[in-house]
Amino acid sequence: MRLAVFATLIAAGASLGFTGAKAEDALVGGGPQYLIDVGIGAAVKPKYPGADSYIVVPYPLFGVGRFYIPGVGERESGARGFYLFPSFGYQAERNPNDDNSLKGTNKVPWTLELGLGAGVRGQWLNSFVTLRQGINGTDGQVGGLGVDVVLPVTPNFDVAFGPRASFASQDYMETYFGVTGKEASKGSLSKFKPDAGFKTVGLAASASYKLTERTKLRFTGSYNRFVGDADKSPIVKAGSRDQWMAGVGITYRLGFNLFR
Repeated sequence: MRLAVFATLIAAGASLGFTGAKAEDALVGGGPQYLIDVGIGAAVKPKYPGADSYIVVPYPLFGVGRFYIPGVGERESGARGFYLFPSFGYQAERNPNDDNSLKGTNKVPWTLELGLGAGVRGQWLNSFVTLRQGINGTDGQVGGLGVDVVLPVTPNFDVAFGPRASFASQDYMETYFGVTGKEASKGSLSKFKPDAGFKTVGLAASASYKLTERTKLRFTGSYNRFVGDADKSPIVKAGSRDQWMAGVGITYRLGFNLFR
């Protein structure tokens, strides 16, 4: 259990990068070595990729304000330069009963997506790329590209927004957008085998408001439009090529030391 917790902290710390040994010296005697934001939120999102109906789902919130490794140094959230970070995603189970248009299709189990991302942050811009491996529902890979304009509106309120694009392997595309001949024979959808490539383009925005020194309200929203073979999918044509998401949550900052 301790090893799993420490591995999680290491992965979270990778999202911030490291400043070097001088930062380690500066941290000694000044504040917690780790500042971790944890919380819970709720989001309105499509019932499944390509759906025209929406559901409300809970989701965990996690962020890192400061991370420290002895002999390496510490990093504050928002520092400029290159950084790495863990990337996670989740797709709920898709059931033929979710919509009349899915009649005849096979059930797609839930999928956990685990991977990494890399980015470069400047004064006003933050650019990044992610790549994740699907587990359980699909063996395919999915990733994304994004650029954010980061605006600290006030000391307590900041926003970020920018364009997004996502891409996926053929296995991933076939799982969520393909229709086999057997499935087509059971329902109204036509047979379709998509190729790998870009699947959405869109915009995303987020904002946070500091309620107290430890508590923040978090807001997020996005719009994505299917492109390429995803847009040609009979599943998307029977649903919607326009996908919206909006969420709100609250986080609490925990501060602690491990190496003092």
